[in-house]
Amino acid sequence: MREDGQETVLAIETHGAPGPPRRRRRRAREADGQAPIPTLPLTRVTVVRASRSFEEEDEARRWLEEVREDEASLDSLVAESAAVLSHALHVHAVVSEDPPPPPISADRAAAIRIGFGSGEEVADGEWTSAVEVDAGPGRSRRRQRADELRPQARTASVLGGRERLDACETLLLRSRADLDAGRAREAALQLRAGIDALLVELPGTVEDPSHDEDMAALEARRDEIAKAADAATGGDLDATQLASVRELLQLCERVLRRRRVLRG
Repeated sequence: MREDGQETVLAIETHGAPGPPRRRRRRAREADGQAPIPTLPLTRVTVVRASRSFEEEDEARRWLEEVREDEASLDSLVAESAAVLSHALHVHAVVSEDPPPPPISADRAAAIRIGFGSGEEVADGEWTSAVEVDAGPGRSRRRQRADELRPQARTASVLGGRERLDACETLLLRSRADLDAGRAREAALQLRAGIDALLVELPGTVEDPSHDEDMAALEARRDEIAKAADAATGGDLDATQLASVRELLQLCERVLRRRRVLRG
């Protein structure tokens, strides 16, 4: 795949996947309570920066050592690789007429490695030399646990019928996913619908002056996102329109975040 003139190769292998089932009628049978839990297949993805090559192995080793000591470089390479995979999965889903999957998060990977190797090695997911990266969130366990419990509580409330999801929440999540993946046109179109829904669904949901100010700001800039969305149907957004999409989406997310915090 090519992006900004850079060639990237994506190699995907699945290990431990069961064989294709025999063609037969689907019938219910008595379950065996003592049967072992089946193992899940593991997918290994290798993102190869094919546009970057090294003349000598010593040069590659120096690069790897520099990256290893630079946390910002590690984060950048991990984020870049996750974005490449997310883009490929999105394209495959659209071409296959399937719902696009959520963006890939490096936090959910079983292991992340950065390294170098020959063409044959990296094509098979192998390497000459590599380092393993801890890509988990850099938060305290107590804070991480609190963040994990908060959505669980609301999930239970929604599933139990005590609360419902607002349409704007889904639309704005889609807009954020598109924007983070570089799909600015789709983000603008989703954001217009998300703002329209938010302005109907969230007035007066919390008693806070900042909430009222943000809602008024969104109402005042409604034409701004409408123009960006109209432009998106005909081509790429210009720099001003893209900046508006970013700012307005952040404003919407702030409104939702404030409501979540104030409601507990």
